[in-house]
Amino acid sequence: MLQITDLTKKYKDLTAVDRISFQVNQGEIFGFLGPNGAGKTTTINCICGLLKPDSGTITLDDQDMIGGGNRVRQMLGVVPQEVALYEEFNAIENLQFWGGLYGLKGAAIKSRIQKLLDLTGLADRAKEAVKNYSGGMKRRLNMAAGMIHEPRLLLLDEPTVGIDPQARHQMLDTIRQIAAQGTTILYTTHYMDEAEQLCSRLAIIDHGRILALGTQQEIQQIVGENRLMKITGTFDKSRAESLPDKMKNLVLLSIQENEVLYSLPMKETTGTFLEMLIKSGFEIDNLSIREPSLDSVFIKLTGRELRD
Repeated sequence: MLQITDLTKKYKDLTAVDRISFQVNQGEIFGFLGPNGAGKTTTINCICGLLKPDSGTITLDDQDMIGGGNRVRQMLGVVPQEVALYEEFNAIENLQFWGGLYGLKGAAIKSRIQKLLDLTGLADRAKEAVKNYSGGMKRRLNMAAGMIHEPRLLLLDEPTVGIDPQARHQMLDTIRQIAAQGTTILYTTHYMDEAEQLCSRLAIIDHGRILALGTQQEIQQIVGENRLMKITGTFDKSRAESLPDKMKNLVLLSIQENEVLYSLPMKETTGTFLEMLIKSGFEIDNLSIREPSLDSVFIKLTGRELRD
């Protein structure tokens, strides 16, 4: 389906994307995760044709996305993080506008609009001005606009930002239905639980490089049976760095002014670890423990949480 090979994009001395490669298979929801500044947006803009990469290839159904022009790009649907709707128009008028840009008209666009309104649960509010919609409704209509031309690949960029939990649940259900109907989805999010619920495979990117790629089970093997221990408070940096020398299997992952992150095997007791912290002069404001998960893999690989 989508194949990216050795993609590189530089901005003067900064390599924003550094020879990354991955593929998205037909009909799957593929998660593309990374903290701010990781290279995620640059990659997406290259896929969309908004940026020209310095090297590498991007193909969709074996057709060149970089030099293929509008004909190839019509196979791609994009739902941006910012809602791209006309607030004074109603849902039908918005979908007619975006469909018209793709050359849809007559009975074809009327049928397509009705299917999307049913899919997104907006049929009963279809003739009401978008300015009266809730945030979740606008997000669902925004997604319908990106699908009006029946794309082969749908790129969803943070589609649930700024909506309440109930609306987010509805949105995730809609995304599952879209994938079940055969649309391939490239999904970016700041919510790790969304990736865990939706994505069959995913890639984690940071500093322009892919750090992990595979199924959730394959990626979780990176941390194995290790907990993540995050301590905030006051401590001596050199003592914090030397603590793994005093406790077998303890690994220092990252250290900041008032925060340090360690990895500790499940077999080790947290009581022993806490005792070691106190002996090393830690004044602890908070100690959080994360069981092995996709979230803990992300923190181990990048040194920070997805939403940082």
